[in-house]
Amino acid sequence: ENWSDDRDILDELRVAGIETSFEAHPVREGTAFDAWGQAYPICGERPLYYLVRRGGEGSLELALLKQAIGAGAEVRFGDRVADPVGSTILAVGPRTADAIAAGYVFETDRPNGNWIAFNDRLAPLGYAYLLIHAGRGTVASCMFTGFKRQAEHVERTVAFFREKAGLEMCDPKPFGGFANFRLPRTALQGGHPVVGEQAGFQDALAGFGMRYALRSGILAARSLLEGTDYTRLWRQELLPLLRTGVSNRFIFNNAGARGRRWALRGMSRSNTAAKLRSCGLRLCLVPPRRRPCRAKRRLARSAGEGVIVLMEVIDLKGRKGLVVGIANEHSLAWSAAQHFRNAGADLAMTYLNDKANHSPGLNS
Repeated sequence: ENWSDDRDILDELRVAGIETSFEAHPVREGTAFDAWGQAYPICGERPLYYLVRRGGEGSLELALLKQAIGAGAEVRFGDRVADPVGSTILAVGPRTADAIAAGYVFETDRPNGNWIAFNDRLAPLGYAYLLIHAGRGTVASCMFTGFKRQAEHVERTVAFFREKAGLEMCDPKPFGGFANFRLPRTALQGGHPVVGEQAGFQDALAGFGMRYALRSGILAARSLLEGTDYTRLWRQELLPLLRTGVSNRFIFNNAGARGRRWALRGMSRSNTAAKLRSCGLRLCLVPPRRRPCRAKRRLARSAGEGVIVLMEVIDLKGRKGLVVGIANEHSLAWSAAQHFRNAGADLAMTYLNDKANHSPGLNS
């Protein structure tokens, strides 16, 4: 992804000394669907994300491997390290499955395109997507609950994109993966830096982890080469973004289909990437880095969803806030106001109209 930071990810890698010699195709526009199948155009003045090849010539992995060998690294395949000693960085992947992705990679003669759908029938508390570029495609359901019905969700996802995007697959091959979300205390194990998915460094909203993996790997290398504190480095560079993801996941779980439709409408009317970076609710829930709030870690159950999500319980005592445009007890603004108030904030609220102001459901 390329929207969570003002820096373009390829520029960020170049500054870190990593050559971007792998295939990376910028995506600036696409189509999003709500739970009712309504389409919304999304676009950005700069790339929303880059499509990269995984595996084989031109892939991200092979490009990084060649650069590591060129820098003098010795690479051993199939050699498990039982007891690491010396300067070691641990990166063995996610530990548990908090979210899973399942679908197909395939060949097709359909034109390039990018589609995403927010529909719990396709991907419970997640999203389904279809990506096509240069005759190759990926279709998948990214689900955050309902794992036992994985095959059903994938089948529905394929049928949905056949109807909405004209999906045609040749030689489809199934694939799958999973994500793990944590806010570690130190990201150290046996005194060694832990990076990427093993540390839990993944976006809790979308499940993306490649940018976190690269960033945390660079920070771990810096800590070894410069003798600096790895925990301090990642908490300074990554923790604010990780907390943002947790807060956004909480909002996403509680917004429901109508709240997500409202968000899609807003993003389709403006520069989507800029809108994502400057999300007002995100900035309200996650205090600025220079004024960290007191927080406790716990596992919280999302209301009405029956799914456990890693949460930060934010203490907003002494803070003042304004929530505007409350329409009714089902609106995203009302849900946000309740969470802010439960966190101890003093709130002023405005309503969409006089009818909303006197709605019985807003008196709790």
